[in-house]
Amino acid sequence: MNVTVFGIGYVGLVQAAVLAEVGHSVVCVDVNTERVENLKKGIIPIYEPGLTPLVQANVEAGRLQFTTDAELGVKHGRIQFIAVGTPPDEDGSADLQYVLAVAKTIATHMEEHRIIVDKSTVPVGTADKVSGCVASVLAERGVAIPFDVVSNPEFLKEGAAVADCQKPDRIIVGTDSAAVEEKMRELYAPFNRNHERLIVMDVRSAELTKYAANCMLATKISFMNEIANLAERLGADVEKVRQGIGSDPRIGYSFIYPGCGYGGSCFPKDVQALVRTAEKVGYTPELLRSVEAVNKRQKCKLFENLSQHFNGDLQGKKIALWGLSFKPNTDDMRDAPSRVLMEAVWAAGGSVQAYDPEAMNETQRIYGHRADLTLMGTKEAALNGADALVVCTEWNVFKAPDFELVKSSLTHPVIVDGRNQYEPELVEGYGLAYYGIGRGRSVRVVEG
Repeated sequence: MNVTVFGIGYVGLVQAAVLAEVGHSVVCVDVNTERVENLKKGIIPIYEPGLTPLVQANVEAGRLQFTTDAELGVKHGRIQFIAVGTPPDEDGSADLQYVLAVAKTIATHMEEHRIIVDKSTVPVGTADKVSGCVASVLAERGVAIPFDVVSNPEFLKEGAAVADCQKPDRIIVGTDSAAVEEKMRELYAPFNRNHERLIVMDVRSAELTKYAANCMLATKISFMNEIANLAERLGADVEKVRQGIGSDPRIGYSFIYPGCGYGGSCFPKDVQALVRTAEKVGYTPELLRSVEAVNKRQKCKLFENLSQHFNGDLQGKKIALWGLSFKPNTDDMRDAPSRVLMEAVWAAGGSVQAYDPEAMNETQRIYGHRADLTLMGTKEAALNGADALVVCTEWNVFKAPDFELVKSSLTHPVIVDGRNQYEPELVEGYGLAYYGIGRGRSVRVVEG
């Protein structure tokens, strides 16, 4: 099938590459000329395992093209994906200006029937707005061209997006048209062979399904962080509690790991957006408001532990930081806990020596060159001369450190573990002070 994807950011690029890999002819359209030209050369704008060779192979095979020519894109694909960003507006609601701009573009250039697919994460009612936008432009043109608008939300995990796209848990399609359903089944047939993954529903239910899924996962994280904070005050170990409740199949082990808060491109903005959607229809989403509030508070936990250890005085202190991305296997730092920590350390007069396997360039892009931030080439180099170590992201490279080296490199032997990577007793055995998340008491062993 001929497919067009508008927007070659995280979602659009992964979806386009995976569709091309199974044989579809895909044209990607973006307004960013530099990004388009780089992709033509095989230069990928994001880090995502497995994505670079997939893009390069399909560009070479001629199944995947990149262009800034919107008219070419509209003419190419019977199916037109909208995969542009929906950043939070000032009030936290999703900003649809880019989605509607693409809808106008498609309507401006279409000459025959098009299936317009909302792939971006959008609020309930967006398909109606897209339909109204397209109809308005067609009316201005004085033409009567049939079209359909479909909700087909993505469910990709950063760091595993290619695998998620190639072997999806479910494919949600929101449409009331039997003919459109047939075309969407044809499009996704290569991913739907082993067992039925495609779930068809009305458009509004499909739009809400995406938000409900992300908000449910965010709720599990914030709930577990609440339990962790309670465990600290009660002298319990949240890791043992996690194992105890996770063994219940009704709860399970997924997304019940306590830590320093969630970040990234989805959970923060999607929780906010659903809260605003609820408020607009006169409903008070008390649970979702609490999920958001707990997460904001949890991101301050690492700095609070540091401040406690140094009796509130971080002036002149140098903090080694392992992990900058919001999660492993990505360079994404959107709403990352590391940013909250670093900015608090700087405000308190301290400095940061940081290492991350993939997010160093992104850190430089966000913060530029500043005297109180040094990006180091290895995790060991980040320790040299630092007063304390904070682990913020659970990259594999941080899971089994040389604790003797950590202690000898730090001016003050203390680890603040934002992801409960290490067993407190093990760290204690090396004479290091340890601050975890909900591990029974705030500090396990005194310095020295």
